[in-house]
This record gives sequence, C-alpha cells and structure tokens, in this order.
Amino acid sequence: MGNDIDVHLGKRLRRRRRLLGLTQQQLAGTVGVRFQQIQKYECGANRISAARLWQLSEALEVPVGYFYDGLSDQARRETASEAEGGEMFARKETLDLIRAYYLLGERPRRRLLDLAKSLNGGEHADA
Repeated sequence: MGNDIDVHLGKRLRRRRRLLGLTQQQLAGTVGVRFQQIQKYECGANRISAARLWQLSEALEVPVGYFYDGLSDQARRETASEAEGGEMFARKETLDLIRAYYLLGERPRRRLLDLAKSLNGGEHADA
C-alpha cells in the first residue's frame, strides 16, 4: 500500500497547487527543490518526507492532514468519482472558478455559495 499512499499524496499535492494557480517551478522554488522533484512527488514516483510534507503544507496554506484526506476510502471513491469528479476538476473552467472564488473575502464567498445552492433548487443547502 506504500505506493498507493505516495500516489494519493501526489494527487492531493497537484490538486492544491493547481487550485492556487502555482506552477511546479514556483512551488519548487518556495520549498527549495527543483521542479522535477515536484513532478516526481505529484506522480508518486518519489516519497515525500515528513519534513518536506510540512514545507509543502506551509507553502500551499493547508494543514498536513489535507494530504491524507480521503486516504482510507480512496479505492471506493476512485472507481465512483474518477470519471465524474476527476474530469470536472481537470477542466480549466472549474479551476478558474475556484481560483476566483478564493480571491473573494469570506462573506462574499459565503453569499456566492448560498446563491449557487439556491440556483440548484436548494439541494444540500446546509452542506
């Protein structure tokens, strides 16, 4: 399962980096490695040490636990959501929307989220 964990952490790393609009080169410069190392982390070819994971979490403004989120139920989720969620988050339009959303302050973000939920017929209004 070691390799599965490395791949999972790499996917989470790539997702967060892209959400923040960072290149591999920019992230690499922040944590003091070459961009090739970031590539290897993201594809799971190289393991991320505890110290490096800490640096990455600081650079990406997430807790270390972010990288492990969903690990226990990864296999179940991959089969169901890889097709729908993976494709959705790979779209440029989705990434642009998420970036714009996080540039807003907390109150406008909450109002935008409420608006989006109301446009969807109120489903998951309290989620």
